[in-house]
Amino acid sequence: MAVQLPKEFIERMRELLGEEEFAHFYASYDSPRFAGIRVNTLKIDPEAFKAVVPFDLRPIPWCQTGYYVEEQAKPGKHPYYHAGLYYIQEPSAMAPVELLDVTPGERVLDLCAAPGGKSTQIAAKLRGRGMLVTNDINAERTKALAKNIELYGVRNAVVLGESPERIARAFPSFFDKILIDAPCSGEGMFRKDEDMARHWEPEWVRKYAGMQQEILKSAASMLAPGGRIVYSTCTFAPEENEATIAEFLLEHPEFRVVPLRLDDGIAPGRPEWLTWLAEWGEGKMYPPEIAAQTAGCGRLWPHKVEGEGHFLAVLERHGAEKFQKEAEEDRNVSSKWGGGARDKRNPRHPHRSRPGTGRDSKAVDDREVLESWRTFAQEQLDGAELPGEPLLFGGNVYLSPLAKERLDGLKVVRPGWYVGTVKNGRLTPGQPLATALSPTEAARVLDLSSADGEAIRYLKGETLQVDKDRIRCQEGASPKGYVLVTVDDYSLGWGKWQEGLLKNEYPAGWRWT
Repeated sequence: MAVQLPKEFIERMRELLGEEEFAHFYASYDSPRFAGIRVNTLKIDPEAFKAVVPFDLRPIPWCQTGYYVEEQAKPGKHPYYHAGLYYIQEPSAMAPVELLDVTPGERVLDLCAAPGGKSTQIAAKLRGRGMLVTNDINAERTKALAKNIELYGVRNAVVLGESPERIARAFPSFFDKILIDAPCSGEGMFRKDEDMARHWEPEWVRKYAGMQQEILKSAASMLAPGGRIVYSTCTFAPEENEATIAEFLLEHPEFRVVPLRLDDGIAPGRPEWLTWLAEWGEGKMYPPEIAAQTAGCGRLWPHKVEGEGHFLAVLERHGAEKFQKEAEEDRNVSSKWGGGARDKRNPRHPHRSRPGTGRDSKAVDDREVLESWRTFAQEQLDGAELPGEPLLFGGNVYLSPLAKERLDGLKVVRPGWYVGTVKNGRLTPGQPLATALSPTEAARVLDLSSADGEAIRYLKGETLQVDKDRIRCQEGASPKGYVLVTVDDYSLGWGKWQEGLLKNEYPAGWRWT
């Protein structure tokens, strides 16, 4: 066997599955793990992607934009990866967002989001409309989360680094859809990550089950009437799966499990394991009507699908009329993103001082920053879609789907789409502005080919010699100035062209290594 499984884990899975199914389950650990990529439809549609990508692709049945690839293809070592055309993702991990059923214009929360694969999947389904609030409580992991949101060209996201209960206090009955990819004991990832198998401890199951209950409780208070929560884990333990869902249903009678369609390899939940837990003193007996609902959950088993182990539950809120008035009042003050309330003092300049209070230095600075951004947008981004209102933090400019007041008191990693920093009256455009733009939205474009190595030289941070004739300019623009650098017409970042040289503005932390 390629993976050394913990003895206690083997014994419990044999007891749960029975000898015949356990034999198939155990044998799956001798099979190779499966690699996948998911197309970023904010930048390219699947058919166009299949026409240009140099990898052999095989569809993943539960995700229309997901494909199996061979790990030997090294999809992370291609300029298209740095252009954000696809996300490298374990195939089973693509299932939860598909079940969330996101539609453009909705308010969506990804509560345990780092490193951001599922958030980018949600953002693609929103198509730039509505809003995504994506969060992780781990400060180090939010760095990867923010970078992935930026790399994949998301314009309508806010990144938080908060506890679920603090977010819940700020956003009561606010979200249409909530994804909880819950922290768990990770048993389903043993084949993918052997370190998880080596470090696994039996008591993790109970520890994480308690955390999951608290997270679900916070999520319930943030969900709008008629909304949907998708709860997922990458573990097999019934304490963290069926029992967690049963306990939640017992405490929240306004919720129901939406039974999953048992196709594409999705197996049903195992309500009989609730009885097994109770008999072993590891759980309690639930009312039959609650236990029966857990059969409508889903499981992806490594011996039944080409992917790792996952648990899935879709929960919808009903009978919550008492929250309806509050939610409707909140929506009546929504912004043009389909999101949070605008500042009522001055909807176009939310950070000016109030009338009659004088022109303090902070207000003057904010006006100068805002004017510098507008000048840059007019000169460099004529025709670009720049939705939302600017949020100003010092000289940094963000376009946000939420009013600044809505974020007060929260640990905000990114309050919106970062477009640049103003210093000495001039705006330096940010990398996230570039990655979300299409070539038609920039005043100047330099297109590099993925075939001749020039794109890789740019991604390594090198200065390039570029003839003036290669800079594509919008009408009225000269080649000199900020240039959107693309690979095969997909955005990579900024450069600054002058007299035959392109000064490289690609961030050091993003460079090809």
